Amino acid sequence: MTDAGVSNWNLPNALTTLRIVMVPFFGWALLQDGGDSVTWRLVAFALFATAMITDKIDGDIARARGLITNFGKIADPIADKAITGMAFIGLSITGDIWWWVTILVLAREWSVTLLRLSIMKNVVIAAAQSGKIKTALQAVALGGLVLPFRQVDGWMELPGEILYYTSQVLLAGAVVMTLWSGYEFFRDAWRQRAGLSERTETTS
Repeated sequence: MTDAGVSNWNLPNALTTLRIVMVPFFGWALLQDGGDSVTWRLVAFALFATAMITDKIDGDIARARGLITNFGKIADPIADKAITGMAFIGLSITGDIWWWVTILVLAREWSVTLLRLSIMKNVVIAAAQSGKIKTALQAVALGGLVLPFRQVDGWMELPGEILYYTSQVLLAGAVVMTLWSGYEFFRDAWRQRAGLSERTETTS
Protein backbone atom coordinates (compact mmCIF):
# COMPACT_ATOMS: atom_id res chain seq x y z
CA MET A 1 0.00 0.00 0.00
CA THR A 2 1.28 3.47 -0.89
CA ASP A 3 1.75 5.91 1.98
CA ALA A 4 0.71 9.37 0.79
CA GLY A 5 3.04 10.90 3.38
CA VAL A 6 6.18 9.22 2.08
CA SER A 7 8.57 11.51 0.21
CA ASN A 8 9.69 10.54 -3.28
CA TRP A 9 13.21 11.50 -2.18
CA ASN A 10 14.22 8.16 -0.73
CA LEU A 11 16.78 5.40 -1.32
CA PRO A 12 14.56 2.97 -3.28
CA ASN A 13 13.53 5.70 -5.72
CA ALA A 14 17.16 6.83 -6.04
CA LEU A 15 18.18 3.27 -6.98
CA THR A 16 15.30 3.05 -9.47
CA THR A 17 16.38 6.33 -11.07
CA LEU A 18 19.96 5.08 -11.20
CA ARG A 19 18.82 2.01 -13.16
CA ILE A 20 17.07 4.21 -15.71
CA VAL A 21 20.16 6.41 -16.09
CA MET A 22 22.33 3.32 -16.59
CA VAL A 23 20.35 2.07 -19.61
CA PRO A 24 22.03 4.16 -22.36
CA PHE A 25 25.50 3.56 -20.89
CA PHE A 26 24.81 -0.18 -20.81
CA GLY A 27 23.69 -0.15 -24.44
CA TRP A 28 26.68 1.92 -25.51
CA ALA A 29 29.14 -0.42 -23.77
CA LEU A 30 27.49 -3.55 -25.21
CA LEU A 31 27.67 -2.27 -28.78
CA GLN A 32 31.27 -1.02 -28.73
CA ASP A 33 33.25 -2.45 -31.67
CA GLY A 34 30.08 -4.10 -32.95
CA GLY A 35 29.77 -6.09 -29.73
CA ASP A 36 33.14 -7.82 -30.19
CA SER A 37 35.11 -6.01 -27.50
CA VAL A 38 35.82 -8.31 -24.55
CA THR A 39 36.55 -5.36 -22.26
CA TRP A 40 33.40 -3.42 -23.11
CA ARG A 41 31.26 -6.55 -22.88
CA LEU A 42 32.56 -7.00 -19.35
CA VAL A 43 31.70 -3.38 -18.60
CA ALA A 44 28.22 -3.94 -20.03
CA PHE A 45 27.81 -7.05 -17.88
CA ALA A 46 28.84 -5.13 -14.77
CA LEU A 47 26.21 -2.48 -15.51
CA PHE A 48 23.55 -5.08 -16.24
CA ALA A 49 24.34 -7.07 -13.08
CA THR A 50 24.25 -3.88 -11.01
CA ALA A 51 20.84 -3.02 -12.45
CA MET A 52 19.46 -6.49 -11.68
CA ILE A 53 20.81 -6.42 -8.12
CA THR A 54 19.48 -2.93 -7.37
CA ASP A 55 16.10 -3.97 -8.81
CA LYS A 56 15.88 -6.55 -6.03
CA ILE A 57 17.35 -4.29 -3.35
CA ASP A 58 15.15 -1.24 -3.93
CA GLY A 59 11.97 -3.31 -3.75
CA ASP A 60 13.06 -5.01 -0.53
CA ILE A 61 14.01 -1.69 1.09
CA ALA A 62 10.77 -0.01 0.02
CA ARG A 63 8.63 -2.77 1.50
CA ALA A 64 10.68 -3.19 4.67
CA ARG A 65 10.80 0.54 5.49
CA GLY A 66 7.36 1.52 4.20
CA LEU A 67 8.83 3.68 1.44
CA ILE A 68 6.45 2.68 -1.33
CA THR A 69 5.45 5.70 -3.42
CA ASN A 70 3.39 6.30 -6.55
CA PHE A 71 6.60 7.35 -8.31
CA GLY A 72 8.26 4.08 -7.35
CA LYS A 73 5.27 2.00 -8.44
CA ILE A 74 5.44 3.61 -11.88
CA ALA A 75 9.19 4.05 -12.32
CA ASP A 76 10.30 0.64 -11.01
CA PRO A 77 8.67 -1.49 -13.74
CA ILE A 78 9.74 1.05 -16.37
CA ALA A 79 13.36 0.81 -15.18
CA ASP A 80 13.19 -2.98 -15.21
CA LYS A 81 11.72 -3.15 -18.71
CA ALA A 82 14.13 -0.49 -19.99
CA ILE A 83 17.30 -2.35 -18.98
CA THR A 84 16.08 -5.77 -20.13
CA GLY A 85 14.66 -4.22 -23.30
CA MET A 86 18.02 -2.62 -24.06
CA ALA A 87 19.68 -6.00 -23.49
CA PHE A 88 17.32 -7.74 -25.89
CA ILE A 89 17.70 -5.06 -28.56
CA GLY A 90 21.47 -4.80 -28.15
CA LEU A 91 21.94 -8.58 -28.30
CA SER A 92 19.77 -8.73 -31.42
CA ILE A 93 21.99 -6.09 -33.02
CA THR A 94 25.08 -8.15 -32.16
CA GLY A 95 23.44 -11.30 -33.53
CA ASP A 96 23.12 -13.14 -30.21
CA ILE A 97 19.30 -13.13 -30.11
CA TRP A 98 16.91 -13.47 -33.04
CA TRP A 99 14.93 -10.31 -33.71
CA TRP A 100 11.58 -12.12 -33.64
CA VAL A 101 12.34 -13.24 -30.09
CA THR A 102 13.11 -9.68 -29.03
CA ILE A 103 9.96 -8.29 -30.67
CA LEU A 104 7.77 -10.99 -29.12
CA VAL A 105 9.20 -10.53 -25.62
CA LEU A 106 9.14 -6.73 -25.70
CA ALA A 107 5.56 -6.69 -26.99
CA ARG A 108 4.54 -8.86 -24.03
CA GLU A 109 6.57 -6.94 -21.47
CA TRP A 110 5.38 -3.47 -22.40
CA SER A 111 1.74 -4.47 -22.93
CA VAL A 112 1.66 -5.99 -19.43
CA THR A 113 3.44 -2.96 -17.93
CA LEU A 114 1.11 -0.45 -19.61
CA LEU A 115 -1.98 -2.43 -18.59
CA ARG A 116 -0.73 -2.75 -15.00
CA LEU A 117 -0.16 1.01 -14.79
CA SER A 118 -3.54 1.81 -16.34
CA ILE A 119 -5.57 -0.33 -13.93
CA MET A 120 -3.50 -0.15 -10.73
CA LYS A 121 -5.91 2.29 -9.03
CA ASN A 122 -8.80 -0.17 -9.32
CA VAL A 123 -7.23 -3.60 -9.73
CA VAL A 124 -4.18 -4.97 -7.94
CA ILE A 125 -2.54 -8.03 -9.55
CA ALA A 126 -0.11 -9.72 -7.19
CA ALA A 127 3.18 -10.90 -8.67
CA ALA A 128 2.68 -14.52 -9.73
CA GLN A 129 5.29 -17.23 -9.25
CA SER A 130 5.57 -17.60 -13.04
CA GLY A 131 6.47 -13.92 -13.29
CA LYS A 132 9.21 -14.31 -10.69
CA ILE A 133 10.62 -17.33 -12.56
CA LYS A 134 10.47 -15.37 -15.80
CA THR A 135 12.39 -12.48 -14.28
CA ALA A 136 15.10 -14.76 -12.87
CA LEU A 137 15.51 -16.67 -16.14
CA GLN A 138 15.69 -13.46 -18.15
CA ALA A 139 18.31 -11.97 -15.84
CA VAL A 140 20.56 -15.05 -15.92
CA ALA A 141 20.12 -15.69 -19.66
CA LEU A 142 20.68 -12.08 -20.72
CA GLY A 143 23.62 -11.71 -18.36
CA GLY A 144 25.20 -14.83 -19.85
CA LEU A 145 24.68 -13.59 -23.40
CA VAL A 146 26.12 -10.17 -22.56
CA LEU A 147 29.35 -11.77 -21.30
CA PRO A 148 32.02 -12.20 -24.03
CA PHE A 149 31.81 -16.01 -24.19
CA ARG A 150 32.11 -16.09 -27.99
CA GLN A 151 34.77 -13.38 -28.11
CA VAL A 152 37.38 -15.24 -26.06
CA ASP A 153 39.88 -17.73 -27.49
CA GLY A 154 42.59 -20.07 -26.27
CA TRP A 155 41.75 -22.30 -23.34
CA MET A 156 38.55 -20.33 -22.68
CA GLU A 157 37.12 -20.98 -26.13
CA LEU A 158 35.40 -24.32 -25.39
CA PRO A 159 34.06 -23.36 -21.93
CA GLY A 160 32.90 -20.10 -23.48
CA GLU A 161 30.95 -21.93 -26.19
CA ILE A 162 29.34 -24.21 -23.60
CA LEU A 163 28.31 -21.29 -21.38
CA TYR A 164 27.05 -19.33 -24.38
CA TYR A 165 24.73 -22.10 -25.54
CA THR A 166 23.67 -22.77 -21.95
CA SER A 167 22.57 -19.13 -21.85
CA GLN A 168 20.64 -19.69 -25.08
CA VAL A 169 18.79 -22.63 -23.50
CA LEU A 170 17.97 -20.50 -20.47
CA LEU A 171 16.75 -17.78 -22.81
CA ALA A 172 14.38 -20.26 -24.46
CA GLY A 173 13.00 -21.08 -21.02
CA ALA A 174 12.69 -17.37 -20.25
CA VAL A 175 10.70 -16.79 -23.45
CA VAL A 176 8.29 -19.61 -22.57
CA MET A 177 7.79 -18.25 -19.05
CA THR A 178 7.46 -14.71 -20.42
CA LEU A 179 4.54 -15.74 -22.61
CA TRP A 180 2.94 -17.91 -19.93
CA SER A 181 3.18 -15.28 -17.19
CA GLY A 182 1.79 -12.73 -19.64
CA TYR A 183 -1.21 -14.98 -20.30
CA GLU A 184 -1.74 -15.40 -16.54
CA PHE A 185 -1.58 -11.65 -15.98
CA PHE A 186 -4.13 -10.81 -18.67
CA ARG A 187 -6.39 -13.63 -17.47
CA ASP A 188 -6.28 -12.44 -13.84
CA ALA A 189 -6.74 -8.78 -14.84
CA TRP A 190 -9.80 -9.71 -16.91
CA ARG A 191 -11.29 -11.74 -14.05
CA GLN A 192 -10.75 -8.97 -11.50
CA ARG A 193 -12.17 -6.27 -13.74
CA ALA A 194 -15.17 -8.48 -14.53
CA GLY A 195 -15.71 -9.09 -10.81
CA LEU A 196 -15.39 -5.37 -10.07
CA SER A 197 -17.98 -4.56 -12.74
CA GLU A 198 -20.38 -7.13 -11.31
CA ARG A 199 -20.04 -5.70 -7.78
CA THR A 200 -20.57 -2.16 -9.11
CA GLU A 201 -23.75 -3.21 -10.91
CA THR A 202 -25.01 -5.04 -7.81
CA THR A 203 -24.59 -1.98 -5.57
CA SER A 204 -26.04 0.45 -8.12
